[in-house]
Amino acid sequence: MSNAVAIGLSVLGVAIGLGFGYLIARLAIARRRERDGISAEDMVASARVDAQRILNTAEEEGRAKADTYREREEEALAHRKLELSNLESRLTQREETLEQRASNLAQREQILIDREDELTTSRGDLEHLKEEARYRLEQISGIDVAAAKDEMLAQVEDEARREAMIVVRDLEIKAREEADRRARRILATAIQRLSAEVVTESTVSVIQLPSDEMKGRIIGREGRNIRHLESVTGTNLIVDDTPEAVSISSFDPVRREIARITVEKLVTDGRIHPASIEESHEKAKAEVEQSIRDAGEWALVEVGISRVNPELITLMGRLKYRTSYGQNVLNHLVETAHIASMLASELGIDPAPVKRAALLHDIGKAVTHEVEGSHALIGAEIARRFDEDPAVVHGIEAHHNEVEPRTVLAVIVQAADAVSAARPGARRETLEGYVKRLERLESIAMEFSGVEDVFALQAGREVRVMVDPGAVSDLHARELSRAISRKLEEDLQYPGQIQVTVIREFRATDYAR
Repeated sequence: MSNAVAIGLSVLGVAIGLGFGYLIARLAIARRRERDGISAEDMVASARVDAQRILNTAEEEGRAKADTYREREEEALAHRKLELSNLESRLTQREETLEQRASNLAQREQILIDREDELTTSRGDLEHLKEEARYRLEQISGIDVAAAKDEMLAQVEDEARREAMIVVRDLEIKAREEADRRARRILATAIQRLSAEVVTESTVSVIQLPSDEMKGRIIGREGRNIRHLESVTGTNLIVDDTPEAVSISSFDPVRREIARITVEKLVTDGRIHPASIEESHEKAKAEVEQSIRDAGEWALVEVGISRVNPELITLMGRLKYRTSYGQNVLNHLVETAHIASMLASELGIDPAPVKRAALLHDIGKAVTHEVEGSHALIGAEIARRFDEDPAVVHGIEAHHNEVEPRTVLAVIVQAADAVSAARPGARRETLEGYVKRLERLESIAMEFSGVEDVFALQAGREVRVMVDPGAVSDLHARELSRAISRKLEEDLQYPGQIQVTVIREFRATDYAR
């Protein structure tokens, strides 16, 4: 209703505005007519009539529009009242539906409560039946629940351990096959690229004489020459029944070589007396010292290493006259350096420090007859004194496991040393040392329980262990072989590798009478 009145008033205002505008226009026309000779009163009267007519027309139009808007407003109001009535009816219906649902939920809740009570009662009955059944089972079996549980757990534990041992065995077999394959390829590649000579270990040098008459000259009047010769050279000169030959014996290979050259010079010169012995000894000593320096420099050039302390070069050259199990130590160093370099290259490691550590790993053997202790630790101390790299020093001191290897470099030096020493024909050992090593192999394996007999085969390269089949199962046999291998690694030092084979054989025997 208020909207209709507002619209009518706005229409009236527009009409009044138009009337005043029309009046102003008429006044303007009247002024023109006055200029043209028409009277002002006539013009004003005419304008008033026109304005009144416009106002009447505007009022009628405003009333008509107001009536129209009023009718529309009444119709909208009636429609809204109808909608509100319908909405109220729907809300009433929904309220009734909700009340019905609440009633149904209350009934269901009561049903659930009743069922829960029934389940509680049934659970109590079931627990009672379980206890009664458990009691009867204990009475029948004669075993209580705790003992049965422990027995079952032990059985499950044994089965789990067995399955784990099977998995470990399969993984170990695969890993060993892959490791053996790669190791064979790498070692074969390294060994095929290298060939080296083998010398015979000896503490005696034999000198050929032009005749047996020379033996008398060497001995001299009342043994004067031979005593002076032994005093100057620090060796023992052996003159026996061997035709046209004398022998020089000494555990110091450098002294033995100097004495050999001294005697050869005396034999060549023919004049043998104390003065000529001292003169020949000085010349032989200078010659050997030069040979030592040349040998050390040759080793460096052969391996391709530079910037080494001159005293280290001299110590290395002394190893030219030192052998170990029939293998020349200087040649062994050069050979080990080449093998270590090739192994490092195959493994993708910088070969320079590995080659240097391998070349110096036995440097301690040059002074072992002067300094007590392991040659590995002595060599490491010498290298440390001459400011070698700590990694190189560690490779030297760890190559015989006096120190636990902590770097790949040390492991490669160990492997190269073993390859050089274990290749066919590289070394020989005395019968006594050989027998002791085999006895030690067998005694270590016999320390384990379940072992009945042990046989060392292939010069100690393989150990076959016979076990009691009643005390050792098939899976435990594999564990036993691994334990024996670890024990041999800890207690023995040997070149190459030792194969440990555990044999378990079960035989059932009966007699028909």
